[in-house]
Amino acid sequence: MNILLAGQAYYRRDNGQAVFTINLAEGLAGAGHHVLVLAPSATRRSERWQERGVQIQTVPTLPLFNNTNVTAFAGGVINATLEQFQPDVVHIQDHYFLSRAVLKAARARGILTVGTNHFLPENLTDNILRHGMLATLLQKPVEHLLWKTMLDVYNQLAAVTTPTATAAAILRSQGIQPPVSAISCGVDVDRFEPRAALDRSRIRQKYGLAPDKAILLYVGRIDREKGLDQLIQALALLERNDLQLAIGGKGAFRPELEELCAELNLQQKVVFLGFVPDADLPGLLNSVDIFAMPSHAELQSIATLEAMASGLPILAANARALPELVTPDVNGLLFSATDVADTARAIEKFMRLRSQWSDMGAASRKRAEHHSHTQIIARYVAWYRTHRDNKMSAKSSAATPQMTMSLGSR
Repeated sequence: MNILLAGQAYYRRDNGQAVFTINLAEGLAGAGHHVLVLAPSATRRSERWQERGVQIQTVPTLPLFNNTNVTAFAGGVINATLEQFQPDVVHIQDHYFLSRAVLKAARARGILTVGTNHFLPENLTDNILRHGMLATLLQKPVEHLLWKTMLDVYNQLAAVTTPTATAAAILRSQGIQPPVSAISCGVDVDRFEPRAALDRSRIRQKYGLAPDKAILLYVGRIDREKGLDQLIQALALLERNDLQLAIGGKGAFRPELEELCAELNLQQKVVFLGFVPDADLPGLLNSVDIFAMPSHAELQSIATLEAMASGLPILAANARALPELVTPDVNGLLFSATDVADTARAIEKFMRLRSQWSDMGAASRKRAEHHSHTQIIARYVAWYRTHRDNKMSAKSSAATPQMTMSLGSR
């Protein structure tokens, strides 16, 4: 099949949508399909090249702020790309400027258009609306507007996927009209795996981590909805010197978290690693003891899947889709996403369960294997084919009465 993917994020590996799109594109190409990605240009110019079997076509953009941009005058590039590539299916990854333009052009040509939803309003509102009466008053109206903006695009699609059953239920509750399928984002279980022979001390030294303490690791965007402030506050409630929190990633919320650590006198117990290069991530995961995901706005969490595949027990917020990955006392523990004291209790319990970490990690690995890229790519190919065949059948059915009428009029 000729499969065209489009979305705002492709080059940056600092958000889940980008990681998913890269993995999907390269996985489909590896399975023998022709794949082209339409993405915003990093240089403001339209460019085209091939990378790891995937054709990449960029469109001109106008930069706004904080990695945000607007596709400008993209119609010519989009139409030329559709004409040349002749996709069997167009698969959008979001409802933003580029995807809207691609959807409009593809529908005008009668091309099958589908989409994957990675969006929750909290990804925006938590970072725009701060605490206070005004933020409380605006929260629901803004969330309603954001959902409406998303649904205006996604309700034009033939079908939609989202990573989990929880995420699918959220979409249905918001009034999504196309059929919704839950298909995991997947994880590379060959790249992310337990590595018993790894020199943990060398990696800990590289990242400034204590060689003799239990390390609780978070990797991902450092934004408000990730709940890292609650994790830090919980750590302050514990009188433990045998535990260190490592925070990997970048984001606008980091300065506030560093100030919080200073206020709570936790500079020695919390280490900010900065952006972790993709090549370092498997080793880093194998050098720590527990993975933490305190976010209250996860539709799945690729970072958590990667940690599970690496054989780590998971400490996660009991929010949104995270309970689909973590079963308490089996492969980790859950805590309330709004209760600092409960978070502290969960950390303390984890520390008392040290003898069970290995078994929990093995359970994580076993669960992650059900999300392997090989299985996920096969599911996406089957999904594309189902909706392509449905579209062809609908066309055939629509043409049959017209043909009968023409024959009868002779």
